[in-house]
Amino acid sequence: MSGSVRADADTRPSGGRDAGRAGGEPRLGVVTAAPDLSPGTLPLRPELVGLEPYGAPQLDVPVLLNVNENPYAPSEQVVADVAAAVAEATRGLNRYPDRDFVGLRADLAAYLEVESGVHRGPEQMWAANGSNEIMLHVLQAFGGPGRTALSFAPTYSMYPEYARDTSTAWVVGRRAEDFTLDPEHARATIAAHAPSVVLLASPNNPTGTALPLDTVRAVLDAAARVPGGCVVVVDEAYGEFRRAGTPSALELLADHPHLAVSRTMSKAFGLAGARVGYLSASRELVDALRVVRLPYHLSAVTQAVARAALRHAPELMAQVGSLRAERDALVTWLRTRGLQAADSDANFVLFGRFDDRQAVWQGLLDRGVLVRVTGPEGWLRVSVGTPAETAAFQDALVEVTGR
Repeated sequence: MSGSVRADADTRPSGGRDAGRAGGEPRLGVVTAAPDLSPGTLPLRPELVGLEPYGAPQLDVPVLLNVNENPYAPSEQVVADVAAAVAEATRGLNRYPDRDFVGLRADLAAYLEVESGVHRGPEQMWAANGSNEIMLHVLQAFGGPGRTALSFAPTYSMYPEYARDTSTAWVVGRRAEDFTLDPEHARATIAAHAPSVVLLASPNNPTGTALPLDTVRAVLDAAARVPGGCVVVVDEAYGEFRRAGTPSALELLADHPHLAVSRTMSKAFGLAGARVGYLSASRELVDALRVVRLPYHLSAVTQAVARAALRHAPELMAQVGSLRAERDALVTWLRTRGLQAADSDANFVLFGRFDDRQAVWQGLLDRGVLVRVTGPEGWLRVSVGTPAETAAFQDALVEVTGR
C-alpha cells in the first residue's frame, strides 16, 4: 500500500480505457489508451465538460470504513437461499422479467409493515437498481429544464448530480451548526425558490442526523403551497439504524400524497452488491415513476435476490442492533479523546475537527484504515465496522493524532 494515494481519488475515473477503441473491439487482455479526442469531437453537454465520475476510493487495504457498508456478510443459509432463487430465475432468463415486479413490491410492503408498523399496498411501492436510480426516477418525473430541486447542506453529495443529469436547477439551504434543520428556514427557502422536488436525507449523510417528524411536516406544508406542486422525498437509506424512539417518515405517507420515502437494501440488509433500492408513496406518484423507468429495468436475477433476502429479514435485522451499539460506543470513545462526534442515527459517525483532515485521512490510510473525506471542512466520516475493524481504526487514529 502506498501512502501517495490522495483523498480526491474518489473522483478519479476507473476503467473504461478499452471502450471506443478505433478499429473495433479491444483485444482481450490488452490495455489500450483512450483515444486522443480534440475539443469539439464529441458533442458533450457543456455542463459536463471537465467533470469526472463520482465514487469513493476503492483501495485494497485491510480495514474499509469509507462507504457505509454493512461489515457482516450474509450467513450461509442466506447464501444458499439466494443461490437457489437465482438458479430458479436463471431457468427463465430467455424471457424478460416481470416489468412491474409485483411480487417484490408486495414483499417490500410486508417488510415495511413489520419494520415501521405502516401498511402499504404493492401499488404504493417502487424499486430500482439502488436508491440512486430511485432518486434519478424522481428527478426524471418531476424535475427537468425550468424546474428546481432543493435540499439543505451538508447532505448527500449525489443529490446535485441527479439534478445535473436531468437538467434540473439545484438550490441548497443550510443546516444549523449541529446539523439539524430549522423548520422556519426550510419554509422560507422553499417559498423563495418554489422547487418541484425537495430532497431530505434522514438520517442525513454525512452527518447521521435524523429529522423530527414535525420538521418534515413543516417541509410538507411549505411544499404544498408551491404553485404547480412539489414532491418531497425523505431519503431513509439508513432508516433501520435510527435510535429507539426515532420515528420514520413512513408514518406521514397516508396524509401527504406529495411525500415519498425511499429506503435501500444496501445497508441494513448487507446487500450493497445486489443494488436494490425502493420507495413508498401514493399510487399516483409511483405511477409517474413507472412512466420514466426504462423497460425491464429490474432484472429477474435482482428480483430473485431481493425476495430471497427479504425472507430472511429477521435474521439480517438482528445485526442492526449490534451495529447501533458499536456506533454509540464509537461516538462516546471519540468524544473521550477530545474530538467532536455528531450524534448519529446511521451506521457511520462524522468526527473532527481537524486543522488538516487530509493529513489525518492519509495517516489512517498509511496504517491500513480507509475512511471518507466528506462533509464540512475539518470533518471525516467513518463507517461502523466489526469490533475488530473499529479497534483497528481507534488504534490508528490514536497514532495519527496523538490522542
